[in-house]
Amino acid sequence: MKRVRCPKCENFLTFDETKYTEGQSLVFICDHCKKQFSIRLGKSKVQAPRKEEKLDEKEFQNAFGSITVIENVFGFKQVLPLQEGDNVIGRRCIGTEINVPIETSDMSMDRRHCIINVKRNKQGEIVYTLRDAPSLTGTFLNNEILGDRDRVRIEDGAIVTIGATTFILRAGE
Repeated sequence: MKRVRCPKCENFLTFDETKYTEGQSLVFICDHCKKQFSIRLGKSKVQAPRKEEKLDEKEFQNAFGSITVIENVFGFKQVLPLQEGDNVIGRRCIGTEINVPIETSDMSMDRRHCIINVKRNKQGEIVYTLRDAPSLTGTFLNNEILGDRDRVRIEDGAIVTIGATTFILRAGE
């Protein structure tokens, strides 16, 4: 089974891709908002289901590490890779360009909530620096709120809370 996201309300619709051929156009009507939209079957438009996946955190452990979003009432467990440079983390929303979008219904998380900067020092070690974006509800590191101008170095296993959502840093190699 594959799923596709409604472009209007972001609701997911599931369908059996084995009944169709690659390149075929399909028309959907969203159960939630009744929007009609079409897709062309191909590798880039249709993604595997994320909620039902057995996430292997090591699969996403690239050279720069990842964050593991802990499942709560607003969203499911997610493992999101980090890249070198600034990683803007926030609530996934159509029209908001961010590097690390978290799929959640947590409205206390800003669309651009916090930033993790990833770089290598002169010894070649990866250094992670956390700062608030700034956000409305603040960014917490191990239950301590960061100030507006704070830039805090974080290590593997750091627990960060943004809104009502918590994630854990998994350092790269």
